[in-house]
Amino acid sequence: MDQGAPPAKLRTGFTTGACATAAAAAAGGALLTGRWTDPVRIRLPRGAEVSFALAAFRSGEGWAEAAVVKDAGDDPDVTHGATIVARVERGAPGSGVTFRAGPGVGIVTRPGLPIPPGEPAINPVPRRMMSEALTALAEACGAAADFEVRVSIPGGEALALKTWNPRLGIEGGLSILGTTGIVRPFSCAAWIASIHRGIDVALACGLVHCVGSTGATSEKAAQQYFGLPDHAMLDMGDFAGGMLKYLRRHPIPRVTIAGGFGKLAKLAQGALDLHSSRSQVDLARLARRAGDLIPEQERGTGWNSALQLLEVAGPELAQRIAGDALVTARALLGAVPIDLDAMVVDRGGRILAIADRDGSRGP
Repeated sequence: MDQGAPPAKLRTGFTTGACATAAAAAAGGALLTGRWTDPVRIRLPRGAEVSFALAAFRSGEGWAEAAVVKDAGDDPDVTHGATIVARVERGAPGSGVTFRAGPGVGIVTRPGLPIPPGEPAINPVPRRMMSEALTALAEACGAAADFEVRVSIPGGEALALKTWNPRLGIEGGLSILGTTGIVRPFSCAAWIASIHRGIDVALACGLVHCVGSTGATSEKAAQQYFGLPDHAMLDMGDFAGGMLKYLRRHPIPRVTIAGGFGKLAKLAQGALDLHSSRSQVDLARLARRAGDLIPEQERGTGWNSALQLLEVAGPELAQRIAGDALVTARALLGAVPIDLDAMVVDRGGRILAIADRDGSRGP
């Protein structure tokens, strides 16, 4: 391999909303004209036109159904390779375009999401895309744009267990998502949007305490310690800044930030993106913060990691870092009335430190 070669450009893909629109457009065209178009062409929200090959299609008296296989490009999307099926039937006169959830597509059961409880988890932009595509087809054929669209994803119920959907109160399957129609590989924006939806649901459900955790271990420890329900747990990941900025506009009365020592050490030094490729622990700064906790014979040591320092300095260093992490978080929140805690959890799930507003409380 040529070590000097530039990295290959990551390939973009398409959202479930774009795939559902393509399948609905193909089925709607067949329902109106009796002819199938393959590949089918649709317009994305920002104006680009793209084509989709049909994986399957069939029709009967008063209905037509098409399927598109989702290609998420180089993004590690759980729905990559899933089949998105749209069945289109004529609707009641004057009904417009209505939507139903078929197998594998979830139903919203909690408030706070862009779609109200009881509705299929088909988000507003995909609904608009499908409505516009079917309306254009109807106008071209001189027909009324009254259609019922049933979207299905075979295997979607099992796939949904790997997503935020159960926590957000979306039951029975996946969501039909997308605001641009395009999936950007390893999109930070998609993760941050999920954090925002988690906050929206928590507020709509009247929760007064939520936890933003950096990973599964710290989340489990915090959830058990505080006795909180699943929908109080915000999968913050590395995006402390993304979570806190949204909380600044949509405050929850109490928020606990929970994470491993290294992640919270980064937050303590002012980093808001905690990913290893975008921030590093300042070991010299951390050693200074440890100060008197380091045995005299160890001072002057060249430290290799944050965990090495923690092992030498002991749990009081975790307590100091929890307090410092709160200082960073509070500075970002400003005067917003949120009670903050920070919790440091080790890799085995043991709570090392908890700091409240004045940084003084232990585990």
